[in-house]
Formats: sequence, structure tokens, C-alpha cells
Amino acid sequence: MTYLDLVNNVLRRLREEEVTSVSSTTYSKMAGDFVNDAKKLIESAWDWSGLRTVLVVPTVADTSLYSLVDSKDTIKVQNIINDTANVFMSYRESSWFDDKYYNQDVVSGVPEYYTFRGLDGNGDTQFEVYPQPDSVYSMRVKGTFRNDDLSADTDVLNIPHIPVIHLALAMLARERGETGGTATPEYFAIADKYLSDAIALDAQKHPEETIWRTP
Repeated sequence: MTYLDLVNNVLRRLREEEVTSVSSTTYSKMAGDFVNDAKKLIESAWDWSGLRTVLVVPTVADTSLYSLVDSKDTIKVQNIINDTANVFMSYRESSWFDDKYYNQDVVSGVPEYYTFRGLDGNGDTQFEVYPQPDSVYSMRVKGTFRNDDLSADTDVLNIPHIPVIHLALAMLARERGETGGTATPEYFAIADKYLSDAIALDAQKHPEETIWRTP
């Protein structure tokens, strides 16, 4: 569903006129702001299938630090695979890496471990690998990438739209102070129900993430 469709869905539910562009009126702009606020909250509530992707990062010999392009600081990494060596890489804390790189002689070889190292100059998440690569290896980074705010009318939402619409509606109803019918707390309760149903539906695609198993 597009940004404009989302805003018009919210406006109709508040008995407002539809618009031809999100920027058409001051009120539609505010509705768009609440749609983006709702999108951020819904995106953070679960690792949605529509947000999961894989980035392939090739290493460079004698270089240990790499950026996840366009990931910003909202990525959640599920795993990293050294696809060239066919190895699932293991996470280690940054102090472990500090010890390996600054207190010991640096070892070069097949990368087997990773840690996160803040953001680069573009604001993208960085990760470091160890041992320091001695050649080119293909790192497959599987993660959940939260999207930027919707801005153009034709921007498409990549998560379930119903929870976003109803949470934005609840926020706008609260700001408005009256809706002529449904009370604001009820709007939020409805939005919560739609969100829990959407998570339950998407979670069945990843049952291993919702079932606790003993080590």
C-alpha cells in the first residue's frame, strides 16, 4: 500500500475528505506524520518478513572493518555467514576484538568472528571480522532493515498496513480530541489487536524464533 493510500485510509475513518497528495493540506500532512510515527512503532514490534533481507559484503585482504551500506543504525542482524568458507560466523564482544587486534600479534586467515563497531561517516552500521582476512571472502549478512520514513505519495509500505492505519488513526484521534463516535482508548485497543494478529500471522513463517528450546 502506498503512502497516499495509507493517509487516505486514515482520513476516511475520521470523516475527512480524501486528498490527491499527502502534501495537499495541513491536515493531510499531519496525518502523514502520524502514519510514519505508526510505521516506526510497528516496524520495531517484530522482525517482519517484508523487512528481512541479505547483504553481501566482500572482504579485502588485510582489512577487518566493513560497512553495511544503507543499513543506518536500525538494522537487526540475525546472522553472518562466511559464504566462501561455508562458516557461520560467531559473535564476540568488542573487548575480545580489542584484545586480539591491540594486545596480540594480528592473525590473518579465514574470518570466523564478528562484532559491531558503531557507525561510519554515512551513518551506516559497521562490523569487524577476525581473523583479519587474508583474501577475498563473501560475507552474507542476514538482517532486518527498518526503512526510512515514507515521503513520496507512491512510496510503498513493506509491513502489514492494517496495524499502521489503525495506530495512526488512534494517534490522530487523540490529537483531535473528538471523533464523533469511537473513543481514543478504543482506537488504541483496536490497533493493538490488529498488531498482535499481524505478528501471529507473520510469526508462523519463522516458528524457530518463537519457540524456546533448552540449550
